[in-house]
Amino acid sequence: MELKIKYFSDEIEKLRYIDGKSDWIDLRAAKDITLKAGEFKLIPLGVAISLPEGYEAHVVPRSSTFKNFGILQTNSCGVIDESYCGDNDQWMMPVYAVRDTEIHVNDRICQFRIFKHQETLTFTEVSSLDGPDRGGFGSSGVS
Repeated sequence: MELKIKYFSDEIEKLRYIDGKSDWIDLRAAKDITLKAGEFKLIPLGVAISLPEGYEAHVVPRSSTFKNFGILQTNSCGVIDESYCGDNDQWMMPVYAVRDTEIHVNDRICQFRIFKHQETLTFTEVSSLDGPDRGGFGSSGVS
């Protein structure tokens, strides 16, 4: 599958797979950002991508993002659909800092992959379900 991409910065590395590791693709900060504890900012990721019809991108932090930068992605998982495909539709990562931090151009701060849209679902109301009861939310089924 081929994706059209526009870069907003010559300073960030071009998108690529990391051979033999994962099919998630790292995204990088496109400008230097300084955050104080308790501050919110949108971090530009330096790319706009035209996704194929029927697909969306899921953008999430890398496993080391919180440890390295002390930031949380405020929407937990960013979902970018195929309609966000214009010349000025630069991808962003909305973050909240839990400590004073600095993020520099080209720092890998999040990752994405694309997914097909979910098929249309129908819901049928029933009085009980057939599966085994695991004990409810937050339970592994063990007392």
